[in-house]
Amino acid sequence: MTKPGQTRIGPRTFRWGERTFVMGILNITPDSFSGDGLLATDDGVAAAVEQARAMAGEGADLLDIGGESTRPGHATVDEDEELRRVIPVVRAVRAALPNMPLTIDTTKPAVAEAALAAGADAINDVWGVAEDGTLARIAAARGVPIVLMHNRAEPRYEHLVQEVLEDLRRAIERAVLAGVPRSHVIVDPGIGFGKTAEQNLALLRDLGQLRSLGQPILLGTSRKSTLGKVLGLPPDQRVEATLATTALGVAAGVDIVRVHDVRPNVRAARMADAIVRGTWQDAGA
Repeated sequence: MTKPGQTRIGPRTFRWGERTFVMGILNITPDSFSGDGLLATDDGVAAAVEQARAMAGEGADLLDIGGESTRPGHATVDEDEELRRVIPVVRAVRAALPNMPLTIDTTKPAVAEAALAAGADAINDVWGVAEDGTLARIAAARGVPIVLMHNRAEPRYEHLVQEVLEDLRRAIERAVLAGVPRSHVIVDPGIGFGKTAEQNLALLRDLGQLRSLGQPILLGTSRKSTLGKVLGLPPDQRVEATLATTALGVAAGVDIVRVHDVRPNVRAARMADAIVRGTWQDAGA
């Protein structure tokens, strides 16, 4: 099994396997499922910069900016509206935090192109396993990394983990054929996308199998509905459940966790890393 080495994302080189990195979520929407949509405020750009600064101070290693909710039943956002939402935020966050790697969470080629021009450093594609490889071609042309997330229109599987692996394997090969260096490809199992709660739990149980792909792994479970179904809690009370998945993700070999609540997840990841990877320094007490 090939082990991932390192990936340059904007101003920073990520050396995979040394520790687990934390990606903070900036939702530039009025309708995020988790209740953190920054367009619910009077000045979305200022709110985004304030939140980005706070996440950086709490230990975020990179930030993911998105302008369209992916919650069940979300309202579709057209290209012009998504551009209007995210591009000013990308510019403002880049100016405020020049050393912070930024990813753009979108499925629209025009939004990806504009966000990269405005200062984003990588593309996060929630339909990374789709046959249309336009975003991969953009990543190749711009020389930036891409996150390929697993997704399906319907949660129908005969052999869940094997099918997720095969879908991702094909997506990796398509991206490489499009010109993306293999070192620029990050995979995401897509917890909560095209999967039932039971399937999400089964995939988390066998998460370590994703290491067979030989690519860095991003895990996004933060505040998701499966956590709420298990505990009977609303999104803003799912922090402890998210921390459980972060710790278990670290044990399975995950490289990045994508989260809303940065500080507690940084602490959970560092503790899990100390146990699993043996990477820690005495911080004193």
